[in-house]
Amino acid sequence: MMNIKLLKRIVMTVLFLVAFYITFAFITNVSAVHLEYGSSSNRVGSEKFSIPMLEQPQRDIALSKKRLNHQQATTRYISSQQIEGPKTLEEAIDFEQYPSTTVTATGYTAGIESTGKSPDHPEFGTTYSGVQVKRDLYSTIAADLSVYPIGTIMYIPDYGYGVVADKGSAIQGNKIDLYYPTVEDVYEKWGKKQVEVYIIKKGDGSLTEEALQDLNETESLQVFRDQVRKG
Repeated sequence: MMNIKLLKRIVMTVLFLVAFYITFAFITNVSAVHLEYGSSSNRVGSEKFSIPMLEQPQRDIALSKKRLNHQQATTRYISSQQIEGPKTLEEAIDFEQYPSTTVTATGYTAGIESTGKSPDHPEFGTTYSGVQVKRDLYSTIAADLSVYPIGTIMYIPDYGYGVVADKGSAIQGNKIDLYYPTVEDVYEKWGKKQVEVYIIKKGDGSLTEEALQDLNETESLQVFRDQVRKG
């Protein structure tokens, strides 16, 4: 009788231990899964992490869209409208910063009609300052030297920069003469005008070919040089 009771106790103890072990194992497994699922690391190959792994392609697509948007924004920023520079000297330089005065401006040439000299004259095309007449980024002009000494630089709207290099008997007071290569140019491109000019620099009475060449080769203004020559 005692043996039967002992055997029952042993069986009950074993069943209890088995049940306890199964319960412990089940609880431990759930906790582990819960902790791993909530962590930031996703290990490839586990079915438990199939949902987090599906988020990766979505992130890649989002990043691709961001890169594409950035490229499009950059393209718009460096478009031709953004980098287009000033088209004229008036747009490039604020001439209002210089003193101005209103003058009567006429055009002249190096020929007989303006100077009385023909092309075979030894001084044909030579100004009072000694430099040759020039229509360029900085052109030679004539003025009253008591008002605007040789070497004076002024800006004349619709003509460009002018450097006083010559004088004339009819050029007195606030009058200037603008050089053009031909008579046709004088009539077609200028004629006679009342114009407000800007005094960039007062001359010291001297002008050399080297100084005039340096002005015409001003690097920052080369983009306008052909425009002035044709104007």
